[in-house]
Amino acid sequence: MLDFVSDLLSGILFNGSTTLDTNKIDKNIEKLQHYNWFNEIYHDDKYRKLFFANRNVRNYLQNNFRVKKIIKKTLAQKRFIYFLNKQLK
Repeated sequence: MLDFVSDLLSGILFNGSTTLDTNKIDKNIEKLQHYNWFNEIYHDDKYRKLFFANRNVRNYLQNNFRVKKIIKKTLAQKRFIYFLNKQLK
């Protein structure tokens, strides 16, 4: 949980902006689509809307460091799925 909070804060502090970069988000989603675990989530109706309409999810996916981390580390993938589930509530 602390990793998520620090990632979120670092994204805001280093980015210096609260606007979302749609091109960057789309490119990061394209990178993630090379992995089966992500495609299962991405094409699941339960989560699908989050990738397009949820500002928190889009902000999370805007960060290249976070995306690389969830590509490489199973624990980061689990945290991402946990984060998505929290956004559903």
